[in-house]
Amino acid sequence: MAFDSDPSASSLPVTGILIAVISSVINGSTFVLQRKGILRSRDRGGSYLTDVLWWSGTLAMIIGQIGNFLAYNAAPAVIVTPLGALGVLFGAVLASWILNEHLNILGKLGCVLCCCGSVVLILHAPKSEAVTSRLELEERLSDPVFVTYALLVVLLLITLITWIAPAHGSSNIMVYVSICSLLGSFTVPSSKGLGLVAPDVFGEGPLSSRALALFLGLLGTLAVSILIQFFYINKALECFSSNTFEAIYYVMFTSTVILASALLFKEWTALTLTDCLAMLCGLTTVCVGVVLLRISQEALITWRKKEAREKTD
Repeated sequence: MAFDSDPSASSLPVTGILIAVISSVINGSTFVLQRKGILRSRDRGGSYLTDVLWWSGTLAMIIGQIGNFLAYNAAPAVIVTPLGALGVLFGAVLASWILNEHLNILGKLGCVLCCCGSVVLILHAPKSEAVTSRLELEERLSDPVFVTYALLVVLLLITLITWIAPAHGSSNIMVYVSICSLLGSFTVPSSKGLGLVAPDVFGEGPLSSRALALFLGLLGTLAVSILIQFFYINKALECFSSNTFEAIYYVMFTSTVILASALLFKEWTALTLTDCLAMLCGLTTVCVGVVLLRISQEALITWRKKEAREKTD
């Protein structure tokens, strides 16, 4: 970690940030549209696979994931991931319109804090990356610290999917959130890794068998991770509100992605001490905003249950 600012550091990755912002807004609509489709199909007594809104949300998720892939290869993960807070903001606004989940004063404050925290993170995020080639990526992938972390995540995912989710998934939102968030430890590094390996696979010159094997391995990891995430996201939306799920999911996903990126790509090495403290404050602000959004949603649910009981009485 550097303690002195380097005036010659490269400029802010504007293209990556712009793609990340657009992707975040698109991703913010996915849970709301899918949740609406699930509710509509439940009222009709059919499958949500036949609902147009659900498919609209699924299409938005695909477009958003493509945007994330491009963003992660155009900017450091510690910039792109926190910008997902904008998706929480847009999702909260959209949910108030489509799902009638209106924000109270705490929810509005949470949205403001999410945006402010994201701005702080952008201003103080690293402007350079430590891993710039396939050879460096291969070296980092074999690092004992990262390998140990990856094995622990895999074991935890197996435990959650095999034993905990079938028994407690529908009653405890943290089960599905944990599964989807932990998979972020593989989706984001795989996305960035594919961007580093692609030039060696599709570029000029003879094709390296090591490069091709690494490319296919990363592509397979990315595909499997996204498919599992997609499955459990819909499982969660069948049981819980979109705002509640998205808020908690964002905080945990951001934490796991930043940790995995820090271990694999070592993007933190370009930061000064001041930047680290500022980013910590920014991330804390974002997390507080997301928590306020969740509290707002829980208060709304409680109020609706109380109102329903009063009408029944």
